[in-house]
Amino acid sequence: MSAVDEEILELAMAVSGAAEEERALLARLCPAARRRWEARLRQGVTAEDCGEALLCAAALTAAADFSACRGGSGQVESFTVGEVSVRTGGAGSSPSGELRETAEELMAPYTAMEGFCFRGVRG
Repeated sequence: MSAVDEEILELAMAVSGAAEEERALLARLCPAARRRWEARLRQGVTAEDCGEALLCAAALTAAADFSACRGGSGQVESFTVGEVSVRTGGAGSSPSGELRETAEELMAPYTAMEGFCFRGVRG
């Protein structure tokens, strides 16, 4: 594992709250997350240009992937007893989704825009 991936792993361990016995899974998710971000860099932008943003984004992405592997937050989302219902979290909100959103914001200045195009625009 490279020094960069080791640094990403340490950040991901802190963000995810992973136990030491879960380190092996995160150790595999971190380089994969880094490579995914590097593949999205705009033409002419290098990993070195991103500095700390790439390290943090990769760690947040790996932590989000780790959370997804664990099955989310591990908290009960909703339950009903008689006529009383309790639901936690907002619609579509999840810890892993928030981590991914933060990673996207960190890397926005360095990555190519995805999923956007003009179609049928008339002047």
